[in-house]
Amino acid sequence: MNIIKNIIFTILSIQENLLRASLKKTIGIKNTSKRRSIRQNGCFLTLETLAEAEKTRMEEELGLILKQASYEPERLLDFVKSQGTPVYYIDNSNVLYSVGENEGFIYPQKGTKALYISSITTKNFKLNTPDMFILSKGKINKFYFIYHFYNWYSFKHGISGMDSESITMLNKYLLNATDEEINKLQLADIYKLKDAIKQDKASIEFVFKLCRDMEGAQKAFGKLKNGGADI
Repeated sequence: MNIIKNIIFTILSIQENLLRASLKKTIGIKNTSKRRSIRQNGCFLTLETLAEAEKTRMEEELGLILKQASYEPERLLDFVKSQGTPVYYIDNSNVLYSVGENEGFIYPQKGTKALYISSITTKNFKLNTPDMFILSKGKINKFYFIYHFYNWYSFKHGISGMDSESITMLNKYLLNATDEEINKLQLADIYKLKDAIKQDKASIEFVFKLCRDMEGAQKAFGKLKNGGADI
């Protein structure tokens, strides 16, 4: 769980700079993409409300899939492969660090990064690679994997902020974010980055909630085994 905690702390550390840059560029400007309303079933709903409803439905579906697979990474990987996403295993995850990636879900790539990733997975050289999972051989950490499974499922559902461009930006500014670089961001890029941060936090919060729920269930089961006594 330490790696997930490090991710959320790093995300929070860049938010102040990001929001400051956003404020400078959005004073007097309305984000119409967020405010626009549409009529549905006789009611007017904002796109943001619809996006949240879609995310809620997605998380409900995701919860059912996880439960059916008993939260086991190997069974979830079978589901991933059944949806057309390839899974590759490598001997050492350090080979991904040089291109700013960690093992787990990898978004579609292009250019030199795609060349590198294709060389370590299929031993070919391709300028475009599809979404995939790259994992170290051996036992997979359950909660770390569920974090990546959440991101993959969000990507497949087209959730805003879970696309290659937004995540590439997020990874870049997580690794090296300065005030000068953030202040040079275009308005459209700021909104993409904000969406990516929002969704990455959502995936971390989903895993934390799952941890708490499972820990609570284990404690309840322990009390039952002990005749209702505190454990």
